[in-house]
Amino acid sequence: MAKKPKESREKESRETEAETETEQGASGVRAVDRAIAILQCFTPDQPAMSVIEIQKRVGLSRPTLYRLLQTLAQRDLIQSEGEPQRFRLSHGVMKLSHVWLKGLDIVTTARPILEGLREETGETAALFRLQEDRGICILECESRHVLSISRGVGDSLRLTQGSSGKAMLAFMDPARQAELLATIPEKADRARLEDALTSARRNGYATSHGEIFTGTVAVSAPYFDHRGSVAGSVGLYGPSARIDQQKLLEFSKLVCDAGRRISRLLGSQDGAPIA
Repeated sequence: MAKKPKESREKESRETEAETETEQGASGVRAVDRAIAILQCFTPDQPAMSVIEIQKRVGLSRPTLYRLLQTLAQRDLIQSEGEPQRFRLSHGVMKLSHVWLKGLDIVTTARPILEGLREETGETAALFRLQEDRGICILECESRHVLSISRGVGDSLRLTQGSSGKAMLAFMDPARQAELLATIPEKADRARLEDALTSARRNGYATSHGEIFTGTVAVSAPYFDHRGSVAGSVGLYGPSARIDQQKLLEFSKLVCDAGRRISRLLGSQDGAPIA
């Protein structure tokens, strides 16, 4: 049998090594993808699961699943407990979460969404942050119309005022909500606000007509943090001369969608208010 030239043998060797590296790379990517799938299968409703329960969610063989669980445990991302054995996320996940939270800038995160709202509607879009009993405007993308409405960054109002405040108040902890409602002296005013909050919880958004500025219409929806707590609201507002009832309904869908998107970016599990 004729011996291949040295150059041919070296070429074949390089091709074999490249194929092996490609296969190993593909295998590594699959392993990473599977490990991420395991981490993501845990939910607030089911924070601890048996191997069989995890296997049903990720569709891996038992030996492969055990190897990946062992690797994740070595990195403090998974821990096992009890008898029969169950697995849950470990403190290493919290370390990653802490790093992510420290680097989170809500204004930078939400700006593209607010700018999109302004471009789609032509009206002023604003982002409010919940702070104690007030909502503070932390981002505003002002309408380009000559006749426009602007609150201004830094402006703040009590949560009992305007659509932006009601959108937050409606989804707050009931006990805290009751405290704030108790600050309204007039029973009739308090009853009207309670009706508005009930409507906001049912619809997912709050509206206002001339509450802050005469002749202004506004609609706002809440957004939630990684714990599922209301963190603020996103709103649209403009003159009533341009915003009729049909447009208000269209805008309500847009702010609800924006609130869900911002919530997801902040780590909220479902990105939507729970009625």
